[in-house]
Amino acid sequence: MQWQRRSGRHNLPWQHTTEPYRVWLSEIMLQQTQASRVQLYWPRFLARFPTLQSLAAAPLEEVLALWSGLGYYRRAALLHRCAQSIATQHGGEFPRSAEALQALPGIGRSTAAAIAAFCWNERTPILDGNVRRVLARCFALDTPSERQLWPLAETLLPADAANMPAYTQALMDLGALLCTPRRPDCQNCPLAAQCLAAASGTPERWPTPAARAQKRALTLWLLHASNADGTLIWLTQRPARGIWGGLHCLPTFPSRARLLAALPEKNRAAAREQPPISHQLTHRSLTLHIIKAPFAASATPPAPGAWHSTAALHTLGLPAPIRRHLEKQEN
Repeated sequence: MQWQRRSGRHNLPWQHTTEPYRVWLSEIMLQQTQASRVQLYWPRFLARFPTLQSLAAAPLEEVLALWSGLGYYRRAALLHRCAQSIATQHGGEFPRSAEALQALPGIGRSTAAAIAAFCWNERTPILDGNVRRVLARCFALDTPSERQLWPLAETLLPADAANMPAYTQALMDLGALLCTPRRPDCQNCPLAAQCLAAASGTPERWPTPAARAQKRALTLWLLHASNADGTLIWLTQRPARGIWGGLHCLPTFPSRARLLAALPEKNRAAAREQPPISHQLTHRSLTLHIIKAPFAASATPPAPGAWHSTAALHTLGLPAPIRRHLEKQEN
C-alpha cells in the first residue's frame, strides 16, 4: 500500500469515486480490456448515461452503439440487463455486499469483490488476471487453480477494512505496472524480498502459461447493399449468441458464389468486390470479403434486415471493422 501511494496509478478517472454505479461501470469495461482504452469509453458512457436509471431506461441498441469498439459485446448486453435488474428489483440501489452483487447479471466473484472493496471497504479478495500473476509468482505456483488461489488471497487481506481500497488498488497496479507477463520489474517491486519467483532469477517463468488455443480462421462474405446516392444501407441484426451477438451488420454469406447467386441479375452485374479486410478476435481470425451492390430504396435485398440511414449509423451497434468500412465509404 505504501508503494501504491508513492508509485501506483492515481490518474484513472474511476479511482476518485466510491459511487457504486461508476465503479461497477469501470470494472465491467476493464474485463479483458486495457485501462488506456477504457479511459476513452468510461467518460462517454457517463455523459450519455449519468445514472443507473438512465442506463436501465435506454434501448439496448443505444448501449451497444456506445460500446462499439470495446469488444466482447455480451458485456454490454449484460451491463444493460444488470442495470434493469437493479432498477426494478433493488429499488435502484446496488446491493452492499460482494455476495449479493454476484447474483446480478454479468458480475462475477472478482468483479463483485472489487466493487465491494472500493465502495464499502469490504474485506473480500479480488482475483483478476493481474492478481493471479502476482500471487503465482510471489508463492512460485506453477499452475495455480481457483481452489488454491481464492483461500490464499483471503489470508493476505489487511486486518483493517479501511485499508481495502488501497490494498485492492495496489494489487491491481503491481500486476499492471511491475509484475507484467514478459518483463517483470523486480528491482522496483515492493514484494521482491519475499517473492519466490524473483529469488529464482527467472520470474517470468511463473505461472506456467496455459496452452493457447489456435485461432480458428473464418472467412465471411458480406453484402454492402446501398441505394444510388449511398444515403441508405441494408443491415441485418446478428443472433444474440455468436460473433458480434446482437449487433447490426452487413448480411453475411458462407461463400462468394452464394452471395452472388442471391443477387438479382441486374444487381449482380453492377456488384463490385472490395479489398478484403483482416480482423482479429480473441479466438477467431476473420477475413471479410465485402461485395458492394446498388439497390433501389424500394427494393428488398436478398437477406433479412431493413434500410438504415447512413447519417444515423452512429446510433447503431456495429462491429468495429464494419463501422470502419462504412465510415471509409463516406469519406
